[in-house]
Amino acid sequence: ERNGMIGNIYSMGLALQALEATRKFYAPREWDCAQAFSRVYAHDYQLPMAIAQVLPALVGRSYLDVAGLDCAATSMVCQVPTLPLSPCTALIQVHYSITNTLQGKHFHNSISVEVPSGSTLLRVMEEAEKKDPQTFSFQTEQTSWGPYVTSIHGLAGSTEDRTYWHFLSAGNALEEGVGTYKPRDGEHIQAVFSTY
Repeated sequence: ERNGMIGNIYSMGLALQALEATRKFYAPREWDCAQAFSRVYAHDYQLPMAIAQVLPALVGRSYLDVAGLDCAATSMVCQVPTLPLSPCTALIQVHYSITNTLQGKHFHNSISVEVPSGSTLLRVMEEAEKKDPQTFSFQTEQTSWGPYVTSIHGLAGSTEDRTYWHFLSAGNALEEGVGTYKPRDGEHIQAVFSTY
């Protein structure tokens, strides 16, 4: 239904493991996982936690299979190819806006920043903060899934109020976090203070 996406890009590894582990219980129905695996293969996983969850699925296993593995019998050695250094990357322009219509004084502010092509959303936010620290200041908290944005413009999310900063592009929720999502040239990223 979503071109093979199950949840978001971070939940794909566990979802694929669960589907593989339960396949025999749902016979004779065959699960066509080609679309889901094509999404996984196309993604450039950077976070160790996400990699650890997707690797078992890529070899048709789940965490349930770990107890039966004989790691001493495995002697495969992978050679990592040396990649040529790339020339200086071009700059791209990213439009970034922050919106709060939930609490306190409402605001909507926009800015355009230039960052090297391939930069993460976190880098875009840092550039916006450099250009206008009064408006685009933000704070993050490091998690095992990467940086989590806790506040923007002095407004912090709260588990008590069930509020958080929701990141969107073209009205759709981002499938990755600010530390791994790489905006495209001309893209408009919105940070909207939201409830869950």
